[in-house]
Amino acid sequence: MDTTAASALAIDLARFQFAFTISFHIIFPALTIGLASYLVVLEGLWLWTEQVRYRELYQYWVKVFAIAFAMGVVSGIVMAYQFGTNWSVFSTFAGPITGPLLAYEVLTAFFLEAGFLGVMLFGWQKVGPGIHFFATIMVAAGTLISTLWILASNSWMQTPAGFTVVDNQVVPSDWLKVIFNPSFPYRLAHMTVAAYLATGLFVGAAAAWHLLRGRSTPAIRTMFLMAMGLVLVLTPIQMFIGDQHGLNTLEYQPAKVAAIEGHWVNIPGESVPLILFGWPDMAEEKTRYAVEVPYLGSLILTHKLYGEIPGLKQYPPDDRPNATVVFWTFRIMVGLGILMLALGLWGLWLWWKSELYTSKSFLRFALWMGPAGLLAILAGWITTEMGRQPWVVYNVMRTAVGASNHSVLQLSISLIVFIVLYCLVFGIGFAYMLKIVARGPDEGAGPAAGSIDDPFRRPARPISGADDVVPSAPGN
Repeated sequence: MDTTAASALAIDLARFQFAFTISFHIIFPALTIGLASYLVVLEGLWLWTEQVRYRELYQYWVKVFAIAFAMGVVSGIVMAYQFGTNWSVFSTFAGPITGPLLAYEVLTAFFLEAGFLGVMLFGWQKVGPGIHFFATIMVAAGTLISTLWILASNSWMQTPAGFTVVDNQVVPSDWLKVIFNPSFPYRLAHMTVAAYLATGLFVGAAAAWHLLRGRSTPAIRTMFLMAMGLVLVLTPIQMFIGDQHGLNTLEYQPAKVAAIEGHWVNIPGESVPLILFGWPDMAEEKTRYAVEVPYLGSLILTHKLYGEIPGLKQYPPDDRPNATVVFWTFRIMVGLGILMLALGLWGLWLWWKSELYTSKSFLRFALWMGPAGLLAILAGWITTEMGRQPWVVYNVMRTAVGASNHSVLQLSISLIVFIVLYCLVFGIGFAYMLKIVARGPDEGAGPAAGSIDDPFRRPARPISGADDVVPSAPGN
């Protein structure tokens, strides 16, 4: 194998290794973002209404949150180290911007989460209800602040702004433009809503699991109703945000949009059809077996009947994203979004008919849709990251230039180690999480059980999945 081929293969292995680790990592922050806010709602409703079902649901989902948070921290640390190991040239070049943004995330978000997480998980019997609720709010705020800084860093790589290049290194000239770069607001909103949707679908699937097994308790029904309501409300909002994000991407990354649409040649004066299905052939420079809808591409992409978008042939072959991949990952994301909308509308119809908790076919659909939100996030991230290629910083630094000088053998061994360890460690962690989900909330202990006034209170063990028997307080 010649040196050029080996170098190209090494870069592909480095890219795949980062993609593999971030695919594992992103699942857990998505769940913690959504679950943290969900816990705020549950505890707030419990304090407001004093209905025990909300406390039971809080104590149920806080265990799942604790596991997801722990696995997110571990996987995030490993992923961050790869900037120095596999992408050292990029880190040297872009470090003056990406380094401070990640540091701000640690100082403002991670410290906030870590500071209040102990109170949230273990302070149920140690502090008053108001202070505990405040701790839950602070943890939820920390997850959102963390999302802000991470998306600011990643969005800057997509649409860089507010910098100059001095001695082969970026130097920030305007931090507001760096942070609030052109794609940042759209990507922040898109990712945050995606995390809430993924959590809602996960919670809904858990409730559907128990309802299908005949456990139609107040807590389970409440959990299911809240989840389906969230999906119904947020799915159309997410579709609108996605549309606005698409307009922004067309303005700043038109080659990505052309690859997503499998669009090769722009003919002036003609509308762009929407290709529903097909196979973009990078070698032949055309989309095979295309199933098209006339005019619809222009309407969706530009909001004009005869709107035009650049074709991939307008760009040199070395500057084109892999249309074969992003064409399909985008359609997977959109297809799952359509299924989410169908789930929400069907649930609304059944709720109106008072059959929401009894329709077996709907409950099975909700169960199978459990991982749909996480799969949509993964498909969306593949689309946006591979659509940026061949740039690691769009139109500023190529991915091939930013990689460290490692051999194919070194990267192959480390990749195999990552795959084995990640599947083992996080596979066990996710299986344990599902075990807790399958157990369901502890119900019927009485409204005071586990509270600071309960004389039979037990130590808080938020990630305990083992069966436990707790005596009821007198009078319950």
